[in-house]
Amino acid sequence: MPHIGIKMLAGRSEEQKQKAAEAVKNALVESLGMGSDHYITCTIEDYSAEEWQEVFKKEVTDKPDKVYVKPKYDPKSLL
Repeated sequence: MPHIGIKMLAGRSEEQKQKAAEAVKNALVESLGMGSDHYITCTIEDYSAEEWQEVFKKEVTDKPDKVYVKPKYDPKSLL
């Protein structure tokens, strides 16, 4: 453990998703000083712009103390 969950707008290729998951996994290994990536897992979930409105509220707006990188955009701009 840890587990990485990536949520994004739909439209990226499987190759892009795999590359992103590997990059985030490697960054986590380095930043946490882990000797191995053996226990790291990663999921990627795709959403439409409409679906993202509710996900953003649930995952970002409603959890300000859990968001370590603050949004620099209004999710409504995606509609």
